[in-house]
Amino acid sequence: MSRILIGFWGLLLSCASFAASNPQPDQYQLNLRPGVTEISQQVYELHMIIFWICVVIGVLVFGAMLWATIFHRKSRGVKPATFHESVKVEIAWTVVPFLILIGMAIPATKTLIAMEDVSSPDVTVLVTGSQWKWHYKYMDNDVEFFSLLATQPEQINNKLEKNINYLLEVDRPLVIPTNQKVRFLITSDDVIHSWWVPDFAVKKDANPGFINEAWTRVDKPGIYRGQCAELCGKDHGFMPVVVIAMEPADYAAWIADQEEIQRKAKEEEQKLLAMNMDMDELMSVGERVYVTSCAACHMPNGEGLPGVFPALKGSDIAINDMQKHIEVVVNGVAGTAMQAYGKQLSMKELAAVITYERNAWGNDTGESVQAKDVNAVLNGQ
Repeated sequence: MSRILIGFWGLLLSCASFAASNPQPDQYQLNLRPGVTEISQQVYELHMIIFWICVVIGVLVFGAMLWATIFHRKSRGVKPATFHESVKVEIAWTVVPFLILIGMAIPATKTLIAMEDVSSPDVTVLVTGSQWKWHYKYMDNDVEFFSLLATQPEQINNKLEKNINYLLEVDRPLVIPTNQKVRFLITSDDVIHSWWVPDFAVKKDANPGFINEAWTRVDKPGIYRGQCAELCGKDHGFMPVVVIAMEPADYAAWIADQEEIQRKAKEEEQKLLAMNMDMDELMSVGERVYVTSCAACHMPNGEGLPGVFPALKGSDIAINDMQKHIEVVVNGVAGTAMQAYGKQLSMKELAAVITYERNAWGNDTGESVQAKDVNAVLNGQ
């Protein structure tokens, strides 16, 4: 019995010591992190309040049980009490828990109301999840882009040593200004995802057909990382979130640069409509796009995974029906893992990858797809 008591009190003391020490998340990853926003601090403080209430209740309840077990056991000759239906006891164990719940509910309600107050934002970003990447669209500016995992495949396949940000790095992070209220409109193109950045205390489901709202105000510049927190398919673990918070002046300059880049990209696409790329260029660009965007499902050799992902090598659609082939790549296939790449890739990349699929692995149709062919499908012509 003494060993049980020592173990019980040791566990309580270690929990209390850990909670008070507030270690950095990269040391233990057990407790919540305080975060970098006012809301995340409120959530952390609320968490610790509830934790200590639970510790006190645990000490009192289990302490009373152990005391009764040790000092009022039958072997000591102790006789059980004979009182029954005590009104005072009934009132006490009804009123005390009620007061405890009220004491917990008041700060919790204040924090939840603050978390849901998305009014008067300075910046609004539409966050769209899809298998398996995030799309960001700045509603107040002409800027939008996809954010994809940037971890090297060699690290994932254990051919290279994993770095400190393994599976938490992207090619294009979300950029937001500091000291401004940023509202997130969160939705999905396919299945349920969840956009989660622990340092912001923001975790919202991305549901297809619905828009959930969240917000943050970051006080200091920095890089903040998160992940998709809802099981969304085979590459769920490869769907990180990276947010860079910049000073307002730096953010304004970044937005201006992105708008200029996207304007030039649209001009280039318009030029493509009036010209034809040669087969060598299409195959070169197409192979690169295929390896990046398609090979995970259809395999590098185009043979797919039998019963799971269809083969492109020797398939009817990749050899015969060019129009259908373009439509599938651009619009995807509802109810399957085939995504719509119309918004993810440029017209040049779309034309190139379709050309590659129609001429690689022995398909050898000799046909090339041009930007104007893709544009016709994009515009429903």
